[in-house]
Amino acid sequence: MPTIAYFYGIYIRMYVNDHQPPHFHAVYGEYEAIVDIATGKVINGSLPKAAKRLVKEWADLHRAELMDNWVRREQGEPLERIPGLDAD
Repeated sequence: MPTIAYFYGIYIRMYVNDHQPPHFHAVYGEYEAIVDIATGKVINGSLPKAAKRLVKEWADLHRAELMDNWVRREQGEPLERIPGLDAD
């Protein structure tokens, strides 16, 4: 499962052979959530409130890049890194 972004201790990952709807996995410590790309909402799992807010903010900023990666994943192409919220 490639890590496509990392910020404030949160790993953003996408599985190569994953299911619809388009989504990504956000991992923070022992917490993991599946986040819908279109809405930025957690559709399965959980995150602490602050981490959830950061993931939503990040997803809203990078929705197009996330969808591009989803398409790359479906076509068997390598995924691209996306800057985190703490990137310079």
